[in-house]
Amino acid sequence: MTTSAIIMMLIAILVVWGGLAVAIVLLARSDAAGDPSIHRDL
Repeated sequence: MTTSAIIMMLIAILVVWGGLAVAIVLLARSDAAGDPSIHRDL
């Protein structure tokens, strides 16, 4: 693999895992799960 391919792969990995980490942090800090005013019909 060329250097540019490795750099692009690392950027893609950081974006995916970074997005996952941000989503987990936001879900953990969110109090929407305990909000009784939200009703969902599934």
